[in-house]
Amino acid sequence: MLFEKMLAVNDEINAAVLKERPGYTIALVGNPNVGKSTVFNALTGMHQHTGNWPGKTVELAQGSFNDQNMVHQLIDLPGTYSLLAHSSEEEVTRDYICFEKCDICLVICDATCLQRNMHLVLQTMEITPNVIMVVNLMDEAKKKKITINLDKLHDLLGIEVVSMSARSEEGFDDLKKAIKKVGESHLQNKQVITYTKEIENSIAHLCEIMDTTMDNKRFLAMKLLEPEGEKIRFYEAIINAKQVKQCVQEEIQRLSACGIYQVYEDEIVKKLHQKAKEICDESIIFNNAAYLEKDARLDRIFTDKVWGFVWMIVLLSVIFWITISGANMPSDVLSAMFTHLEAWMHSLFQGWEVYPALENFVIDGMVKTAGWVISVMLPPMAIFFPLFTILEDYGYLPRIAFNLDGLFQKANACGKQALTICMGFGCNAVGVTGARIIDSQRERLIAILTNVFIPCNGRFPTLIALITMFFSGVLISPWNGIVSTLLLTGVIVFGIFLTLVISKILSKTLLKGVPSSFTLELPPYRRPQFGKVIVRSIFDRTLFVLGRAISVAIPAGAIIWLLANITISDVTLLTMISDFLDPFGRIMGLDGVILLAFILGFPANEIVVPIIIMAYMASGSMNNIADLSVLKTLFVDHGWTWITAICTMMFCLVHFPCATTLLTIKKETQSRKWTMLSFLIPTVCGIVLCIITNLILHLF
Repeated sequence: MLFEKMLAVNDEINAAVLKERPGYTIALVGNPNVGKSTVFNALTGMHQHTGNWPGKTVELAQGSFNDQNMVHQLIDLPGTYSLLAHSSEEEVTRDYICFEKCDICLVICDATCLQRNMHLVLQTMEITPNVIMVVNLMDEAKKKKITINLDKLHDLLGIEVVSMSARSEEGFDDLKKAIKKVGESHLQNKQVITYTKEIENSIAHLCEIMDTTMDNKRFLAMKLLEPEGEKIRFYEAIINAKQVKQCVQEEIQRLSACGIYQVYEDEIVKKLHQKAKEICDESIIFNNAAYLEKDARLDRIFTDKVWGFVWMIVLLSVIFWITISGANMPSDVLSAMFTHLEAWMHSLFQGWEVYPALENFVIDGMVKTAGWVISVMLPPMAIFFPLFTILEDYGYLPRIAFNLDGLFQKANACGKQALTICMGFGCNAVGVTGARIIDSQRERLIAILTNVFIPCNGRFPTLIALITMFFSGVLISPWNGIVSTLLLTGVIVFGIFLTLVISKILSKTLLKGVPSSFTLELPPYRRPQFGKVIVRSIFDRTLFVLGRAISVAIPAGAIIWLLANITISDVTLLTMISDFLDPFGRIMGLDGVILLAFILGFPANEIVVPIIIMAYMASGSMNNIADLSVLKTLFVDHGWTWITAICTMMFCLVHFPCATTLLTIKKETQSRKWTMLSFLIPTVCGIVLCIITNLILHLF
């Protein structure tokens, strides 16, 4: 009996020990591109994108992980270089640490450039004592023969220091031990840096009279003395705010009288730099003084004023050539699979004795449209996105932003817009959401409104088909593929040119303002993780974009089928509408069928060519003509010339966004006005450009 009771008590004790209980709230802080999101993903198991360019994380990401039955909450804060709050990233990060009462701050640092990262460590320590310094990328530091004395760092800083190589999943056990140790400690705020005598006197005076709910009076006093920055929220944390405001004004006058206030922030930054340098000089040994020489040599090539643009175009052309060449066979295979699926479904529906009109509506309308979108979109995206992500992982994309920054500055826009352009190649909706990395609301709107001028993956098939049929198809292989690639690259360069022109016009009219400066870190060149790149590209990008395209293509297929099969006086609605549009289409160098195809292709750009084929053949359902020579004959028989092809390519490049992109713009801007303008601006530009192009080409 006693033994049974002892067993029961033992079971209760084990259950209590094994029961999950709330842990700590942990904030991840760090410069952009130091592996912060990689640490977050590894701990939480969530799949957040970890791009190798600065400013990737703009919103808060939250997750949790279990360690010894304690469930810790992990907050991935925006990447930032400092907490002086000159940007939205800095402000969000600083305010979270100050006001959200996080238990522990993990400051993720890059072991290859520790001194630059040390500024953020010291600033975070000024706000809270519960800091763990995570020295990430130790494997990269080893390759560059950089030796870091972690024990010395621990002694000099007085905080826990953890060595880590997050991409190789090394150091996480030590990190969890450090979290447990800091969480169980009751650390007190301490002075991290001693500033000039005048600043220290002002800080001491404010701390003396201040009655606040915040733990760290010293940081609060420093913040109130800053010449710029939003201080309302900080005053809200002070009980005797009115008295403190008066004292702040007195201290500002005193500091101004001795010439310190005019250089207040410079003094703060100078002392931070001195302290960071002192610590790093004592704890870091560079065994290879030329460890940055390789990156410098590559940067002399990729960021040169002339060759930087040449290499940019060459790499873009190579990616498109591989995409064009590699997508043909899998597209044909998928198309054949859907042809068999449609035949099987027809047999199935006939066996069920389904009404023929309903059978054709479902199969020839919705299924055929979805099949076309999948077979046309999936192979190019499955090739393009991994190649694009490899450049991202390698560290090349920030170099593109660096090269294009001067051009965007002249257009009164932000250089970060170059990164949204790169994202727009895959999907304009992704480029629109990518505009979050731009701090200025004005410049963010410019990037959103002009992203559609970059041809997305859905428009590539139309452009490639027209280029091949009317311009490069007369050449023999491999020259036809090379010429197609060069012409497609030329179309894209023209799209970038239009982006700059429209950005300039918007900045002088609807969105007046001067370009803002931004800090752009050029990350070290790194060997891409090819396995993760492929998985991430397929699941995070390809299937995500494809799913959204299918969701709008299926109802669009149903509508198009109805228009092609409902007749009035033996004339289909599709024909009636195209005849009505024909005069205006002719002015643009198109015809009514082409113009209607673009309108009906609003849900998904991929279905423009099938709609044109269906209307010309009067077949009542979308058709796929795989042989481009047969397709060219069909087009020529219906009045196409090389001028028609050019005008169609022009309108394909410059017209309204697809439904998915437009919905994304509405979500991002929360404004009907900007959503409507994002539709009207490219549409009007496309119509005007087509009319001008048609007139000029006919003159010659």
